[in-house]
This record gives sequence, C-alpha cells and structure tokens, in this order.
Amino acid sequence: DLEGKVLLQLFDPYTEKPLDAKFRLTNAEQTFTTESGRSTTVSWTLDVPYQISAVKYKIVAAADDFSDGEENVVPILTNRMLVTESMPMPIRGAESKVFNFKKLESSASSSTLRHHRYTVEFTSNPAWYAVQAMPYMMEYPYECAEQTFTRYYSNAIASHIMNSNPKIKQVIEDWGKNSPEAFLSNLQKNQELKELLLEETPWVLDAKSEEQSKKNLSILLDMNRMSNELDKALSKTIKNQSSNGGWPWFPGMKENRYITQHIITGLGHLDHLGIKNVRQNIKTWNMVRKGVQYLDGEIVRDFKHAKKWDKDYLKNQHISYNQVQYLYARSYFPKVSMNKATQEAVNYYKNQAEKYWLNFNIYAEGMLALGAHRMEMNDLANDIVKSLKDRAIQHEEFGMYWKDYHAGFNWYEAPIETQAVMIEMFDEVANDQESVENLKIWLLKQKQTTNWKTTKQTTEAVYALLLKGTDLLASDEMVQVTVGGKDIKYVSEESNDPYKVKAQAGTGYFKTAWQEDDVKSKMGEVKVTKTNSGVAWGAAYWQYFEDLDKITYAET
Repeated sequence: DLEGKVLLQLFDPYTEKPLDAKFRLTNAEQTFTTESGRSTTVSWTLDVPYQISAVKYKIVAAADDFSDGEENVVPILTNRMLVTESMPMPIRGAESKVFNFKKLESSASSSTLRHHRYTVEFTSNPAWYAVQAMPYMMEYPYECAEQTFTRYYSNAIASHIMNSNPKIKQVIEDWGKNSPEAFLSNLQKNQELKELLLEETPWVLDAKSEEQSKKNLSILLDMNRMSNELDKALSKTIKNQSSNGGWPWFPGMKENRYITQHIITGLGHLDHLGIKNVRQNIKTWNMVRKGVQYLDGEIVRDFKHAKKWDKDYLKNQHISYNQVQYLYARSYFPKVSMNKATQEAVNYYKNQAEKYWLNFNIYAEGMLALGAHRMEMNDLANDIVKSLKDRAIQHEEFGMYWKDYHAGFNWYEAPIETQAVMIEMFDEVANDQESVENLKIWLLKQKQTTNWKTTKQTTEAVYALLLKGTDLLASDEMVQVTVGGKDIKYVSEESNDPYKVKAQAGTGYFKTAWQEDDVKSKMGEVKVTKTNSGVAWGAAYWQYFEDLDKITYAET
C-alpha cells in the first residue's frame, strides 16, 4: 500500500507561462492512497476560459521513493460558436425608416454572449452599379455576332451616357485618378493577357479589388477610346452580315433568324434613343435595311407555309415567339418599305397577335404591346398593358415584378430581359412613370443579390435603367444613417472613427464597423433618412459568440 501526492500544472503551450489562475485551479496538489495491486483516481474541477484554445497539462505523482509523470497538449473545444446575423435595410423614395435589430437590443440579458463585430454598410444610389457593369459588355472577348454587336451597342450607350450627363464623367474620373501606368499598359497593350483575365471573370473586368475595378472602368470610358472601339465593333458587325442581310452566330455559319432579330432590335434601341444616329450613318442604315429585308423574307416564308399546310390558317394559331420578336423588331423601322407580300404577311400576324396574345409569356406580351403601339393597334396595346398591370406583384422592397418568371434555355425565357421590356413598355405605351420606377427597383435588386448573368442581360438592364424613365444618376444626395442615436458623418479622408466614413463617388457606398467592446445594445436601432426619389439599400451585420444552447433561430 502506498500514500503519496499528485500535482497538476497547466501551461500555455505557446509561451510556457502558467495558466493555473485562469483555469481557477485552486487544489493543484492532492493526496492519494492506493492499496496493493489496485489503482485509484484523482480529479480536479476547472473553469475553462473561452479565450484559450489549447492548454498543456503536466501531472506528477510521487509516493515513497517512486515518482511518475505525464504531460500533453489538449485542444479546447468551445461550447459556443460565432454567429452572424443580418438585418437588410431597404428604403424607397423620400422617407425615414427605423430598423430594429431586436436581438442586439436585448443582448445585455445574456451573461455569456460576447460581441465580436457590428458592421453597417449602405449604398445611396445603386443605379451606378449599371455604369460599373459596362466593362463586362464592352470588353467581352468572344467574336460571335452577338458579342461583337454587344460591344458596339454598349460602347454606343456608354458614349451617349457620358455625353449626356457631365456628372458621370466627373465620377468616373474620380474612380480613375492615380491609375498606375503599369496597369494601363498591361490592359491596353497585351491582348492575350486581357482575354485571359476576362475569361477568368464572368462579371466585371478582372480586378483584385473594387478600387482597381473602378480604375479599369475609367480607362474603358475614356471618350477617345470609346470612339475607336465603337467604330471597330461597327465594322466587325457589318463584316459579319451575310450578303442576304442575315447574321450567323459565327462567321462562316448559316444565317440565324433569332440573332438577326436580336441585332435589329438593338439597332432599333439606339435609333429610338437618338444614339449615334442610325439613319444618318450611311453604313449603319444600309446594314439595318439589309437586315430588315432578310427578316421580311423570313416572315413571308412563314406565311406561305401556314397557307400551304393549313386550310384553316385564318382560324388556327400560327404565330409563335419568332413572329412576335419579328413584329417587335420591325416596329422600330416602319420607314423601311415593305413589298406587297411582306405587308400581307405582317397584316396576317398582326391579326394573329390580336387573337392569341394571351397564349404567350410576359416577355412576348410586352414585345407585342410595343409593336402594336407603334403599328397603331392601340386597343391591343392597351389591353396588354392593363392585363400585365393586373397580374403584377407590388412589393415594398422588391418593387414591381411578376411571379411567373421562369428562366429557361429559350431566348424568351429570360427574366432580366423581360423586366427590361416591361420598363420600355410602361414608359412608351402607358407613360406610367410610377410603374417604370418600381420595375427598375426589381432589376437593381437582382444585381444586389446575384448579378446580371450574361452580356445580353447586362445590356438590356443597363438600357432600361439608365435610358428609360427618370435619370437615376442625377442625384448625388446621400442617405443619412443614424446608429444608436448617433449620426454617421461623411468625410473626405479615411478615419479610424466608425462614425466617420468616406463614401464612394457615385454609388455613395460606405462600410463601417465597431469591434468587440465598442458594440452596444442601443446600436440595434438604425434610422435611415432619404430625401429624394429612387431606391437605396444597406444592411447591418452583427457577429457575436454565444453558448450553443442559447443560440436562437433568426429569419435573417
């Protein structure tokens, strides 16, 4: 039988400093007795601190002339975790709203909760994200007809926007100042590098930071450069056009009706807006005329086919999405003369549209309303507008949209392009500016939560946002944000004070954060005041450590 003593010691495994006090180890040395041939147990009660992630223990037992020891490092697995909760803060028009982070406001009631960080970010004018999307359209590297035309189309729109609003030029120059020469030469001189970078980044032109992406944009929106790119893209688009007036997807392929109608529609947009006047440029007008005549031939062929194979062709439906897209594209160019056969075919499909418009999805209905309005079929245009407005969803945060948006593989199953056509329709046909502004909100919210996924979506979104309805870029009023009863102030230089922020030019975007002990429960109340029209958004993010059994479910 033996009697002895056992000692437990605790150390920091990194520094070897003793940790007994931090673990509240008060009875480090204990006595023990063992009977011959038997073992016994000794135990200690510890209070494990949250701040320590590993501990080294050393145990030494001694009895008579015998001693033995053991030391090891054990990780400490906490029974708490880092939780991030968010509170979205959307605001529309001139109003004040108070947002309450109720859990943060009541956080003092938990003795185990420890604040980690509280972040507030806000964007006063999200419409500027449409301007920031332009590099993606203007620089996409592939040489198919659609992308080549998109480069022409987007450069034309960018030039128009830059010329029409001096403030845009000023903001973009602000983004681009201090642009390093090395970056300029890499982007402009090394075509292989540029294409590689672009393929790696399916959204905005590649940049390691938001700041550098703004510098890229200032390069792209240089007026001289845009003029050169515009002429280059136009020449390629003309070169890609076949002798019969149609465009193939890629040079050498057969003409494609859809892509031809898409390009003619885009040229119609530019003409409608008076951008790089399509009619006064002989090369462009010849291209338009040839393209329209190719499409006229296709619609005549459709009509002949219907007459040949269906004796009841006047009763039965023979209008499909191809013919709907044709009527919409053709409506931009009524001054391109129609021969007798084309006029007969167009009249037939106009009658078909009146009978069967409800058989199409929202995208096609919007196209038909615009085509009908321009062809003086006002009853049909008004019926479609009324029907679409009746079916629309009106939402405080997401604006105006339709629940039956289904993205698919077909060109007409495209929610972003659909919304852009709706903006054009409510602007031109109904002159309903309230609906136009509500429709723009949905488009901007798509950019907030994901992105406009393709060049075509981006192009149509930019067209609808910047060139229809009110000028979303006109205002530089900043949204006033008050956190915990204290105003956030806008300053010209970076500051260590989280209540003083430097906002980005144009978007008015800022992000600020309070750390650990600076986070107070009263900060859960955030007041946002907007003094002008349009939409703005922001969010608060609260991060804290809490015991697992006390973490609750949050809908945010």
